[in-house]
Amino acid sequence: MTGHDNINHSILIVSASEQFDAIVKRSLTGFTTINVVKSGALARRNVLEKDYNLIVINSPMPDETGIDLALDISEKSRASILLVTPKDIYDEVLEKVTDYGILVLFKPFPKGRADQAVRYLVAVQDKMYRLEKKNLALEEKMEELRTVSRAKLLLVERKHMTEDEAHRYIGKNAMDNGVSRKRIAEMILEDES
Repeated sequence: MTGHDNINHSILIVSASEQFDAIVKRSLTGFTTINVVKSGALARRNVLEKDYNLIVINSPMPDETGIDLALDISEKSRASILLVTPKDIYDEVLEKVTDYGILVLFKPFPKGRADQAVRYLVAVQDKMYRLEKKNLALEEKMEELRTVSRAKLLLVERKHMTEDEAHRYIGKNAMDNGVSRKRIAEMILEDES
């Protein structure tokens, strides 16, 4: 599976059919964690215990249709969900779950369709991962700017520096000590409290 940025994906297959499991597993080569459970109850327990990236549900299951399971998981998890359903109820299932971001395929599906669906959902997960990573970096940068700004304000008020002098003071100390500007700002704030 090219293009998934070496992200360690964890996948849960919920299916009572070993034949279905084998077909899906062929689409999942190169993934680190693939768990298979045979019922909705076991799937719910697994989702509570582990954070999955992708969940494939083969409907129906011995204990439920799988539709409620897919809806429950979509509200409680960030996982991408693929729900595979019998062809005769496909339109009805599609209508119920589409607004929850659940991808639906009917069975039997054409050769390669499971692979395409899995690749699509993995691409969505990868994109979400990159956006979350970028968002986290921006949040950290904003926190650094807030901390440095508070320290500069403190230097302006208590040491009677100009804002430019306070800025240079923090930058020079960070460089001289081999630490971040945020760390110097934190030390200034700690010293003055």
